[in-house]
Amino acid sequence: MIKKFIENVGPGPLVAAAFIGPGTVTVCTLAGANFGFSLLWAMVLSIIATIVLQGMSARLGLISQKGLSEIIRSELKTPVVKYVSVILILSAIVLGNAAYEAGNISGGVLGLETILHNPALQISGLHIQLFNVLIGVLAFVLLYIGNYKIIEKALVALVTLMSLAFLITAVITKPDVLAIVKSIVMPEYPEQSILTIMALIGTTVVPYNLFLHASLVKEKWHRLEDLHYVRKDTILAVILGGLVSMCIIISASAIKADQITNASDLALGLEPLFGKFATYFLAIGLFAAGITSAITAPLAAAYVATGCLGWPSDLKSKKFRAVWMLVLLMGVVFSSLGIKPIEIIKFAQIANGILLPLIAGFLVWVVNKPSVMGRFKNNLLQNTIAIIILVGSILLSLVTLNNVLKLNWI
Repeated sequence: MIKKFIENVGPGPLVAAAFIGPGTVTVCTLAGANFGFSLLWAMVLSIIATIVLQGMSARLGLISQKGLSEIIRSELKTPVVKYVSVILILSAIVLGNAAYEAGNISGGVLGLETILHNPALQISGLHIQLFNVLIGVLAFVLLYIGNYKIIEKALVALVTLMSLAFLITAVITKPDVLAIVKSIVMPEYPEQSILTIMALIGTTVVPYNLFLHASLVKEKWHRLEDLHYVRKDTILAVILGGLVSMCIIISASAIKADQITNASDLALGLEPLFGKFATYFLAIGLFAAGITSAITAPLAAAYVATGCLGWPSDLKSKKFRAVWMLVLLMGVVFSSLGIKPIEIIKFAQIANGILLPLIAGFLVWVVNKPSVMGRFKNNLLQNTIAIIILVGSILLSLVTLNNVLKLNWI
């Protein structure tokens, strides 16, 4: 039975690993340290939204045996609408993933900087941080060779180890269980928490994962009979990933620091369990999380671009490689501009939250088309939940834009 279970483990864990990156560790720690348990409800809603949206994406990949971007390109019949939509998706995913990639690289750098000094080069007035370049080069090599699965598994194992540490730490900090339950069922909106709420959603319901999941599912499964494996794989992976995120918030609630600015501060969340070794353990975990996520973001962007433009999605094709190289390069550049890593990571999560309504809207539209999904199109309940999620994401995006740009709409 265990052997059969392992054989049918699909891309769900990879999707979960993509959102349990340095951005999740950072944003959840900030949420816990600044607002205590108050924002746990936002994480629970994010988990539900992720299960629904990723479930639709995975079902689309199995039934159509195509990626989300391929379907959108083929189903939009009006030329103007098609070209505008393709441009919007390409811009959103490529630019969004570049910001996200900068956050991934910055998270990995945070881990290294905790135990090592980050050397820098000055070239014609340009300040280049070597750790950022090092992580970028490592991600480049892994993606270019294409034989990175063994290394990726090792890195995911390190992230899993860090996640287990937070699970145990959450228990050791002896949190008030009733307070946790109250925070989940009775939403609170502490002052100045809206951007953190948006970041929590952005770090869990990752737009590019909707594209990546469909593309990976069609590689793993090909029969309609496999649909129950697809559903189990998605639900289990997202719930476990969400629980880890919640435990990070709970653990961070025990942090007494007034302000968190670097990985050493984040390590305080692990200190009850690992003592003086917490800093080193978190450094390894953040570095591993950064590398793992630094692979998935460019990979997803390449799947999106090739699907939208009708190019082959072969990992070794020149066009496919050109896309992920561009995203990776932009990530390295953005992360090397001297901006505090914490700020880059938070910006990446907020950007993801703003992009979500656009991508989710396309997904909901596609999974309701009988020409694509046949009898497996969304039912009334699935559509009701999806529309609620879509409307909620739009409202949160508007609130975020209002806060960021000071538009005074609200």
